Amino acid sequence: MEDIRDKLNRVLEVILIMLLSIMVLNVSWQVFSRYVLGNPSSFTDELARYLMIWLGVLGTAYVSGKRLHVAIDILHSQLSLSSQKTMQKVIFSIVILATFLIFIIGGSRLVYLSYLLGQKSAALQIPLYLVYVCVPLSGACIIFYKINDLISNKS
Repeated sequence: MEDIRDKLNRVLEVILIMLLSIMVLNVSWQVFSRYVLGNPSSFTDELARYLMIWLGVLGTAYVSGKRLHVAIDILHSQLSLSSQKTMQKVIFSIVILATFLIFIIGGSRLVYLSYLLGQKSAALQIPLYLVYVCVPLSGACIIFYKINDLISNKS
């Protein structure tokens, strides 16, 4: 299972690097076209916004997979080893449940409604469900990581 985890981490790394690179190029073009050419590009602001959404949401999954998420461990460090393991299992279970409800259920509804309504972005004219599909995708990755952590009982 760790092998799959490592491969998923690598895929997310590549995707995040590509998204950030595109975002840097996009914002650079926006600045260049605005201040040098005097004619700002019409699509760059919207593209930057959507790239930031993907970076933030997929970045959440990546950080979860690398076990680098923010944690307050004051109580955790004062417990016995068996209590720490029990507490970790409870925390992982809560994260799985919350991720399922918010990312999978909520995100899937968002994607579905955007698809049904045929919503398109203003400047790029891309279907908005393509922008929002990163939410359930990220949720699936987080749930995979937390189930893996629950099984291996690592933090």
